[in-house]
Amino acid sequence: MLIGVPKEIKNHEYRVGMTPSSVQELIAHGHEVVVETKTGIGIGIKDEEYHAAGARIAKSAQQVFAEAEMIVKVKEPQPQECKMLREGQVLFAYLHLAPDPEQTRLLLESRCIAIAYETVTNSRGGLPLLSPMSEVAGRMSIQAGAHCLEKAQGGSGVLLGGVPGVASAQVVVLGGGVAGTNAVRMAMGMEARVTVLDKSLDRLKELDLQFGSKLNTIYATRSAIEESVLNADLVIGAVLVPGAAAPKLVSYDIIKKMRPGSVVVDLAIDQGGCFETSRPTTHAEPTYVVDEVVHYCVVNMPGAVARTAAFALNNATLPYTLALANKGYREALLGEPHLLNGLNIYKGMVTYEAVASDLGYVYRPAVEALAV
Repeated sequence: MLIGVPKEIKNHEYRVGMTPSSVQELIAHGHEVVVETKTGIGIGIKDEEYHAAGARIAKSAQQVFAEAEMIVKVKEPQPQECKMLREGQVLFAYLHLAPDPEQTRLLLESRCIAIAYETVTNSRGGLPLLSPMSEVAGRMSIQAGAHCLEKAQGGSGVLLGGVPGVASAQVVVLGGGVAGTNAVRMAMGMEARVTVLDKSLDRLKELDLQFGSKLNTIYATRSAIEESVLNADLVIGAVLVPGAAAPKLVSYDIIKKMRPGSVVVDLAIDQGGCFETSRPTTHAEPTYVVDEVVHYCVVNMPGAVARTAAFALNNATLPYTLALANKGYREALLGEPHLLNGLNIYKGMVTYEAVASDLGYVYRPAVEALAV
C-alpha cells in the first residue's frame, strides 16, 4: 500500500502523522510512504530523516493526496484537505465529527473511508488512540490553567500551590477518566487543593485508592457540580462521551456566578465543549473572557508539546496503521471489531451512531456498509 503523510496545517499544529521510525516499520513490511516536505520541521525532524527511513519526499500536499491510497494525519482534515480526498481513499486521523457538520459533509461528499482515532476501542473498553493525547492534555491543562490564573493573563492572581501562610488554589476536575486523572495528578503535584467529580462511583473509589485522602472525590450531581465550580479558582472540563458531542455540564448562569478571575480549561472542546460558554480557540489566541472568567479552549492542546505528543501518538497508532496497510482496510476492519469501531464515514454513509444522531444523518452500521 502507498501511505501518504501530509504536513499538518491547523493553527500551530506541529505533530506528525508518522515519525521516521513509523515510516521505517511500514517500509520493512513492503509498503511505500510519501511524506510532504517539511512535515516534521516543527519538532526537529528533517526531510533527510524521512528519506533515510525509506520515504519519498513530496513537494506538496496535493501530490501526497493524489498518490496515496491511505492518508495518515493527526488532526481532522481542513476544508481544503477534504476536497483533495477521493472515493475509496482511506483517511486515518482524529476526526471529532459530532460538533463539526462541515467536515462531516465534506467527508461524505468525498466518498472516502474515514477512520477516527478517537473511536477505536480495545478489549478493556478503553480508547487506545485517544488515551495518549488525553494524558498529554490532562497534564497540560494544569500548567495552562496556572498560567491563566496570573493577573497579567486576566486571572485572579492566585498561585496554584500557595505559599506557607497563604491558601493554595482550589482546583475542580470534571471527569475522572484519562485526561481528568492526569489533571488531578499534576494539580496535586503542584500542591493545589483538588476535587474531582464523576458519575461512576467505581471510578471515584479507584481515584481515592490511587491518590489517598488529599484528593476530594464527589459524585457528579447537578447541585454538586454547581457548588464545586462556584468555589473553584480553576475548573478543568474533562468529560467524554466517545464520538458524541460533550454534555454541557456548566451553564452560563453558573459561569456568571463564579469569582472574577477564575479560570476554566475545556478539554472536551474537540467534541463541542462541556461549558456552555466554550468556543474553540487556537494556540495563537488561546483565551477569552466571559463575565470576568478566563476561558482556555484550545482544540489541539497537545500540539503545544508537539514532539512529546507526536511520538506518544505514533506509539499507539502504528500497530493499527500496519494492520490497515498489511491486510487492506476491509479485511483489517472486519477482522478486528475494535478497529471497526473507528469507522465513522464509509463511501457517503455515516457509520458511527453517535455522529449520525448528533448531526441528523441516517446511521448505517459499519458491518452493513462494508458489505455493500
